[in-house]
Order: sequence, then C-alpha cells, then structure tokens
Amino acid sequence: MKKALKRYWPYLVEYKFQFFLVLIGIIFTVSATAATAYIMQPMMDRMFIERDEQMLIYIPAGLIAIYLFKSGGRYIQSVSTAFIGLGIVTTLRSEVLEKILSLDMSYLYANRSGELISRITNDINRIQYFVSLMLPEMLREILTVIALIGYVIYLNAALAFYALIVLPVVIVPLIMIAQRLKKLSRRSQEKNADIVNRLSEVFNNAEIIKLNATEKFEQKRFDDENRRFLRINMKTVYTSDIAGPLMEIIGAAGLAAVIFMGGQEVYSEKMTVGEFTAFLTAVGLVFQPIRKIGTIYAKMQDAIAASERMFEIRDLENSVVDGDVELNGPITSIKFDDVSLCYDEKIALKNITLDIHANQTIALVGDSGGGKSSVINAIVRFYDVSKGELMINGKPVKSYTKHSLRDSIAVVSQRVYIFQDTLAANVAYGHDMDEKRIIEALKMADALEFAEQLEDGIYTKMEEFGANLSGGQRQRIAIARAIYKKASVLILDEATSALDSKSEKRIQETLMEYTRDKITIIIAHRLSTIEHADIILVFKDGRIVDSGSHQELLETSTEYQRLCKH
Repeated sequence: MKKALKRYWPYLVEYKFQFFLVLIGIIFTVSATAATAYIMQPMMDRMFIERDEQMLIYIPAGLIAIYLFKSGGRYIQSVSTAFIGLGIVTTLRSEVLEKILSLDMSYLYANRSGELISRITNDINRIQYFVSLMLPEMLREILTVIALIGYVIYLNAALAFYALIVLPVVIVPLIMIAQRLKKLSRRSQEKNADIVNRLSEVFNNAEIIKLNATEKFEQKRFDDENRRFLRINMKTVYTSDIAGPLMEIIGAAGLAAVIFMGGQEVYSEKMTVGEFTAFLTAVGLVFQPIRKIGTIYAKMQDAIAASERMFEIRDLENSVVDGDVELNGPITSIKFDDVSLCYDEKIALKNITLDIHANQTIALVGDSGGGKSSVINAIVRFYDVSKGELMINGKPVKSYTKHSLRDSIAVVSQRVYIFQDTLAANVAYGHDMDEKRIIEALKMADALEFAEQLEDGIYTKMEEFGANLSGGQRQRIAIARAIYKKASVLILDEATSALDSKSEKRIQETLMEYTRDKITIIIAHRLSTIEHADIILVFKDGRIVDSGSHQELLETSTEYQRLCKH
C-alpha cells in the first residue's frame, strides 16, 4: 500500500483544500464518537443512580448535539472525498488514454482492445473506490481507534491492557488474507478484460456471426468466460468476507475479558457503574473501527491490484522514440539507404534502397507479405528501421517529431475508419471544419453526389463503422479525408478496391491533378490502377526484385508478368 500511496501522492496534493475539509470532517466524527463513550458515565452515575433531574435535560440534549456534530462531520467528509475521488479518476482516465495513444503501434497490435478498454474503465473505477472511500475511511477509523484507546487507557490503564491485548492477534491473519486477495483481484481484473474483449469481438463482428449462424457458438464462448469470472469473484468474496467475522470473534473475546475483569473492579468498588459503562462503551466502540479497518484493508487489495495494472501502462517506454525537430514545410524527398526492418524476429524488409521525390508517383506491387506495407510502416514510423537509414528531406526520419511527420502524410488504408460523427466531420477529421473545403474534397473523391442525397446532406450522422454507407462510399469518404488534409505525401493502400471501374477512373484522373506537386505512393493488387505510375517497384520476400514503368516491367520482369496474370 505504501508504494501505491507514493504513486498517488502527486494527484492527492492537488486537493489540499478538500483534504483539509476531510480532516475537519474526520475530527468532528472522531470527537463525537469519543463523546458517545464519555456521556455514558454521567448518564449512569448521575442520571440513573444519583437521579439528578437536570441530567434528564442535559443528557438527551448532549446526545442530539453529539450526533448533529457526527452527522455534519460525515457529510463534509463524504462530499469532499467524492470530489477528490472523482477528480483523480477523471485525471487518471484521461492520462491513461493519452499514454495508450502515445504507445507504439507494436504495443497496440499486440494487446487486445478489450484489455485496454478494461484498464481505462473497470480498473480505474476500482481505483476511485480506493481513493474516494477507502483511504479517508481508513484514516477516520485509525484516528477513531487512537482517540478511543487513549480514552480507555485514561479511564483504567490496567483494564485497558486486558481489553486490548487481543489486537496483535489480528495482524497475521489479516496480512495473509490481504496477500491472497491481491492475487485474486488481479485475476478477476484480467478475466474482466477477457469478457470486455469477448463482447467487443461479438459486437464488431456481428455481421459475420449472423452470416455463419454462429450465435449459439459465440454465446457459449461468452458463457464460459462469464462462469470463469464468477468462480474467481466468488473466491474473492469467500476470502474478503472472512475478515469481518474474524474481527467480530476477536472483538467479542476482548469484550468478554473486559466484562469479566471490569465486573470484578465494580464489585470491589474500584470503579463506579458509570465509569465501567463508559469504559465498556469505549472498548465496544474501539472494536467496531478495528473491524472496519480489517475489512477495508482486505478490500483495498482489489484497488492496489488495479493500480498496479494501470501504472504498468503508465510506466511503459516507447521503442520508437520521438525526435525533437519539427518538420516544417512539405516533404519533398524520401530516401531509403540500405534499409532493413524486422518485426521481432521476422524480417519484413531486406536491404531496400529507394529515392522518391515530389511530383513522383511510386507504386508498390507484390504478393501479400512481400514488404509493401512495411515500407509505409517505416515512413510513418509505426516501426523504426533495424538497419540502414531512412531520410526525409535529407534528415534522418528519427530526428523529426512523430506528430509533425504524420501531419505531413495522408494515408488511405485497406481498412476504412468511419467515426460516429457527421460525414463532414469525418472528412475534416482532426482539423477545423471548412464547408467549402469539405465539399471540394468530396467532389474530388467522387463522393459529393451521394453525400448530398443523404438525409441531412454532408451533416448526416454516420452510424458505427459507417454502417449506413456502402463499402465504396466509405472508401470515397476516406479518400476525401486524405485530400482535405492537404498533406505533401499521399499514400493509397488498396484505396479504390471497393469502387466500380468508372468511379475508380474518375478518382484517378482527379488525383493525378491533385498530386502534381506531391509524393504519391500506391499499393495495389489490381495492376490496372497503377499503369500511370512513374516507377513501379516489385516486392518479393522483403526485397525489391524489379523496378521500372508498367511497360518496361511487362517486357523485362517475369515476376511482374506473373502478377499481371493473376
């Protein structure tokens, strides 16, 4: 817990005033709790035994004042801790997402989306319970115990020794329970991530599930995960809920000792009935917060496990380190100098040498896995090259900030991404919306006609994944987005695969004019789409095996000829 508190300290210090209010609330509550025990002595001795009639007014009034004080303190504490907890959790959730978005694509590819979503939602919600409820409650109960033990010792030190000797017995089983709970909590959080991931897969692949009539199959897979989650959670319940009864038993033993020893003190007239009642009340009140401390400490393990999972992400370092040079102005040259690229142990590119300049259209062709997409991954720095040097405008690509580099490149990938926003916002994605520019981009992408026919025109809300558009329409929106960006490098990765030949031809003609002063890189399997390219590079097993114009390759390259026949 000490390690967790150290990590949270920078966040906690932002709420000094709220913690001051929490402390005031705790002092009110603790003072009122101690006063509850104190008032027992005059109530028994003066009100019942001496029959002082004034006590009939003072004692009830005192009890009302004590509980008003206590309730006010609890309210101040509750509101302030909620503010602290919600504020810290809001900050953490934002920071974790920022961190995940800043991580290398290799990490995002390797980790399931459900796992990452679970870290941002489920894990951080558990942390909120820790920060806003458990910590202040733990502090309050500890201060209550200290105040009441002090009062108990003040009343009768010898009797207090027999009453409180059981406390050290609590520590060993509590530590054992906490250690087991921490392990179970981590397993529970990991299994929760599995469930989120399973649901994410089901909803994202609903179409293929229905097409293959595999609803029952998917339901069974989910039910299996769900039952495993139940079993882990029940183990957690069995372990955590034993802390309360254990404290009750130990507390009862302590009270029994107090009654036995205290009764003898009263019989020998060393204590009055009122003093013994106050003492017994104080001891009873001591064991209540001690029981709560044990329960809270056990439950804290869940939040500590969640904290460790969250800070694992916060502590990750990128292998693709950001540069410190801003790329100002357009990209006019891209140079690969004997470049090789590896994904873990797999070699994706081998000894690539390539020089690309503005106003050039370069096409990359070859079988799947040949290295075409790896060229793009290297240019946008999803991965750093393993050997050789990749230069942009004569400087190593690693020297540029990733933001300024990627801001100069527009990519239309094989997978089209449509956000749940208006069509116009999808075109202007990440940039200020300019209706005139949006319409011009849609027109160049051969998308304006269908966009204007939608219910609200270009301001029609897109459904999830663009489900209210056809595949060709989604592709044209993606092309319009790339045009709107006005980047100096345009990368088209199977960008027109879902279009009919007429639409494809119209877009090609428009793009030829649009890319006149830009670098254009095209990946295509339909070779008819790249006949106009200045240079066609033929990839095989991570190498460039041939290069030239369409006509030159038809005459000289057996590999290109083979690709043309497919």
